[in-house]
Parts: sequence; C-alpha cells; structure tokens
Amino acid sequence: MLLEINPENPQPRLITKVVETLKSGGVVVYPTDTTYGIGCSIFSKKGIERIYLIKQRDRKKPFSFICTDISEIARYAKVSNYAFKLMRRLLPGPYTFVLEANSVVPDLLLTKQRTVGIRIPDNKICLAIVKELGHPIVTTSANLSGEDPIGNPWQVECDLGKLLDIVVDGGDLTADVSSVVSIIGDVPVVLRKGVGDVSWCE
Repeated sequence: MLLEINPENPQPRLITKVVETLKSGGVVVYPTDTTYGIGCSIFSKKGIERIYLIKQRDRKKPFSFICTDISEIARYAKVSNYAFKLMRRLLPGPYTFVLEANSVVPDLLLTKQRTVGIRIPDNKICLAIVKELGHPIVTTSANLSGEDPIGNPWQVECDLGKLLDIVVDGGDLTADVSSVVSIIGDVPVVLRKGVGDVSWCE
C-alpha cells in the first residue's frame, strides 16, 4: 500500500497508521535524508527476518537502526564524551555511527564484535514514526542487496510493494547512502563514504 505523507508536516493520523503496522510486526518503507529505507521494529524478530528475505541479504550482515535523538542512542549503545560531542554536532544528518552496543539491542542487529550502526536522519517523517513508536526501527536501503538504492516511492512500490505492508510516499529522494563512521574508542574510522562529509576524520 502506498501512503502519501507530507514531508514538511507529517499528518499525525497517517504516522499513527504506520506505527500501528510496525507494532503488529509489519515491514514498511519510509523516507530518510538520503534514500528510502526498509524497516520494522527492532524488537520484531519476524519483521527482521522478513527484511532479510525481501532484500535477499546475507544474514551475516546485520542492519542498522534509527533513533530520535542522542539520549535515545545512549539507551542502546555505549556513548563516550567524544562520541556524544561528535554526534551532537553532526546529527540529525546523513551519517551512520558504529558504536559498541549494550544488552538491550537484539542479537539479530549485532555484529560479531557486538557493535551496532545507528542513524538519526534529518527527515521529519521517519523521526515522527520512531518517536510515536517509542523505540528504534531497522534501517536499510529499499532495494535488493547489491542493487542501487531506490529514491522514488512509486518505483519501490512497483519493485517491492507486494512484499511490504506500507510504502510511505514522502516525495522523490536521491539514490545516495549515508556515510558510515566507527567511533569506538574515540578514534573515528570511515567505513563507507556517502553523503555525509567525512573530511573531519582525516
């Protein structure tokens, strides 16, 4: 189902509709500040398994997730003073920060090193969804693994709609991805160069 939501003033009743779907274990596509993402509640094992199947993704590659603010990040990961100051300066924005996870994070979202990738995108729709849900949602680009991300919601609906519960139409986006930076041990390491400027790491 394609659900059009105003990107500047997300309609509360439509946000609630998406959240109700997530609470029931559903899988939805939503806009970020880069491209469209596929997500579910981080506590829905069924939803996470569905996303692996939808994307045809290697199960050794865990997903990142979206928080609403840095205080929420601190509930799921260990945040040093350095990491806090850095994220406060750069978020919301097109970055995924890799941090050491704590025991609250489901095992399906952890690497072997028990780290996790966390985002706070500069997008009102996805942040409104996470805020009303009350906990993070999984984030991974809306495409099959190995293919280019899809920035057009109608194309997402055409390609993947039958496998999803809701595709949120928040307007045309890019096919770009976030920059991924590890900030474990207070030494930033660029793992992927994306939209977010990483010159500060050099």
